Amino acid sequence: MKKLLTLGLAMLSVFSVAYANGTDEKASKDSAKPLHLIVAQNQTSAENPYSIGIKAFKDKVEEVSDGQITATCYNGTLGESESELIEKLQMGAAQVVVSMPGFMASIGVPEIDIFSLLYLFDSFDHWENAIDGEFGTSMASLITDKTNNEFKIIDYWSSSVRDYYGKKPITNPSDIQGMTLRTQSATVMQEFWKDCGAIPTSIAWGELYQALQQGVVDSAENDYTSLMLKDQHKTKNGHYICETNHNYTTTLLLVDGHYFDSLTSQQQAWIQEAADYATEVERETVFSMYKTSKAKVIADGAEVINAEDMDLDAFKAIAYPIQKEFAEKYDMVNYLQMVEDAK
Repeated sequence: MKKLLTLGLAMLSVFSVAYANGTDEKASKDSAKPLHLIVAQNQTSAENPYSIGIKAFKDKVEEVSDGQITATCYNGTLGESESELIEKLQMGAAQVVVSMPGFMASIGVPEIDIFSLLYLFDSFDHWENAIDGEFGTSMASLITDKTNNEFKIIDYWSSSVRDYYGKKPITNPSDIQGMTLRTQSATVMQEFWKDCGAIPTSIAWGELYQALQQGVVDSAENDYTSLMLKDQHKTKNGHYICETNHNYTTTLLLVDGHYFDSLTSQQQAWIQEAADYATEVERETVFSMYKTSKAKVIADGAEVINAEDMDLDAFKAIAYPIQKEFAEKYDMVNYLQMVEDAK
């Protein structure tokens, strides 16, 4: 009887603790203040993968939180440039933003330009293996440390693979000698195109259609979906698309680390679950739109030179020394090895 009484008291104690824990969890959940998130990216088209991705984030975070977290999405209206979005994030006027990583180079994180190294990845599969593996995890930690938790990566998105398009076709670096080319401002990108013999030029994305049409710039480089949505392939100097496949792009889904750390663990879990879901949706959209966007520009009359007809080895021969120099300068040789190991 004494043993039975002891067992009964023990079971009662277990049930009491379980009930108390459940009550505490419910109280914690109920006492957390409702959140409203501003989620923003700078592309205006509703068809852009970024737009589709942040809408998926909104829907999922509201679903998993039972409405305790709500969100408003801004497609190119909270800030026309990514720098404006970053300012909004720093000011607290946005809580989640989509941005290319290059801006961090100007705020003391030169290592971020590893994402801008051309021919770093060989395919979408290689990119995804690296970004979802040790390389992506290590880069996220590095960025958190280098920015003193000002920027926290909650997921990696893509804007597909970038190619050359211009007023004439090219198949190797010598074909682009002396041509102006609108490209991104990352130092390693500028260096690559200069070494190819081109003249890198900075033109705002919103002004590029007119610049190509009027001959202000001879060529540009971007992915099929982005140039298709802006009709740049219909311009005088955007007619030839040559699949250089020089950059499988990485985009960051960012929050302010200090803000994120101030949330309850449950709120953080909801946001991360929504981010993971949105990442799947965004990437699937990117990969599927690659094929449909290519078909669309061809149907519109653009002329395409496929990757197998390009001398990609000649371009890679220019890119690889830049990769090595960058890695040695910023002590990132091991990061390059992580990428190589992800093949």
